[in-house]
Amino acid sequence: MESDLGPQTSSRDRLIFVVFVGAFALINGGLILSGRLPTNWDGLGLILAAGISLALYSFLYEDNALFKFAEHLYVGVVAAYEVAQVWYQNILTDVFNPLFRPAAEVGPEWVVLIPTLLGLFLMTRLVGRGVWLSRLSIAFIVGLGSGLVIPRRIASFILQQIGPTMQPLWTDGSFAIDAFLILLGVVSVLVYFSFSFEHTGVVGGVSRIGIWFLMISFGASFGFTVMARLSLLIGQLTFLLEDWLTLDLPLW
Repeated sequence: MESDLGPQTSSRDRLIFVVFVGAFALINGGLILSGRLPTNWDGLGLILAAGISLALYSFLYEDNALFKFAEHLYVGVVAAYEVAQVWYQNILTDVFNPLFRPAAEVGPEWVVLIPTLLGLFLMTRLVGRGVWLSRLSIAFIVGLGSGLVIPRRIASFILQQIGPTMQPLWTDGSFAIDAFLILLGVVSVLVYFSFSFEHTGVVGGVSRIGIWFLMISFGASFGFTVMARLSLLIGQLTFLLEDWLTLDLPLW
């Protein structure tokens, strides 16, 4: 059965590929002939961007050759762009110029050799021999990164969240409901994650309140993430409809 379905699926994919490319060519031809797409490099850029976007969206149907091509093209372009950025913003600016093109009154900055060697040590993971040198660089990166990140994380995620729990519940003769909710949420969530005693009675009730706060927090975070992804989708659809097809939005 699988051997019979294989050629049918392959021929169907080829047919869909031909239909997609043909329809895309006809649409672009009509847009160019009607003058809605310019016949210059800007128009070619719009056609390529629209084609790559539709090729990426084709993954919603199934994994296919168009999607693979767009995926590999995207990865290749990003890799080439990152290499150029690393060369001009890091290697040339931070290594080559301080060593070989220093300011006349300063002279070569030999201290730059230390991070340069650590960076070269990381490349030893590609050759096999001397791979142990890369561990020196990784240990330095992890240690320095932890030393820089941990105090900031404590300050932003712990200390700044402790502060609101210490706000007065009564301000100017009125009850501060926001301060009460923050205090209740912090205390109930801490009780929920405290497993040294049984969650029954009052403790069980407080822990259930903590569950509500956790679910609301997770739901809000998930909704924020979904809306952020939808904003990207809406922006790309707006490009396809407005910039490529030159349609006036809204359509109704």
